[in-house]
Amino acid sequence: MVPLSFAGHDFEIIAPAALFWPARKAIFVADLHLEKASFYARQGQMLPPYDSRATLDELAEIVAHTKPETVFCLGDNYHDTQGEKRLENEAANQLLCLTKAVDWVWITGNHDPDVTGQWGGRIVSEWSGDGLALRHEATKNPVLPELSGHYHPKIRVKTRGRYLSRRCFVAGSKNLILPAFGALTGGMAANDPAIEEIIGGPANAVIGLSNKMLRFPLGFAERDKPSRQQPELPLFEGIADTQ
Repeated sequence: MVPLSFAGHDFEIIAPAALFWPARKAIFVADLHLEKASFYARQGQMLPPYDSRATLDELAEIVAHTKPETVFCLGDNYHDTQGEKRLENEAANQLLCLTKAVDWVWITGNHDPDVTGQWGGRIVSEWSGDGLALRHEATKNPVLPELSGHYHPKIRVKTRGRYLSRRCFVAGSKNLILPAFGALTGGMAANDPAIEEIIGGPANAVIGLSNKMLRFPLGFAERDKPSRQQPELPLFEGIADTQ
């Protein structure tokens, strides 16, 4: 884990897509998108049906390692409104064990506005405390500094002659956007105009590695009029080690 300061609070990045809050003994993850594969299977696009188990396996390892008192899931916990009911048995049992072990907080997202807590946990649309707000989708100029998900930010880096796409956090002065945690989630370029519009000022893409943090200025403040075209993932050269 590597330290990350935001809005006067000290956090620790658990690579590549989770955040630990030592003061609250809490974990933050966003965009699990459980049962995404089964959703696509119903549409005729067959994917390996193990995404929920893979996502929960990784999350269970983080819980075992950090021993939190609370887990906050920042929305889009399931890929669709029926995903909670569709959760296959092994993953459901795994989730029940997790939600019984800690105070589990489901924040609703645009993919799962009707999540019920069928497999444990409590449901909120937003949460605030200690001068911070938690919600699924970031807001522009929030009253409180906020942590959110929704955008699945990624960047593209070049290292040792290879190009790698990496999940990243996007940190502005009052917004910290988490990468997607789910096994089958895609990504949006960290410098996408939709993210820039929300941040409204200088921001960094942040990657947490096992022993260090990499920070890349996104250059939002230098843009006069953001393009509405979808950009490529930003490319950063000369990174010594991204493994």
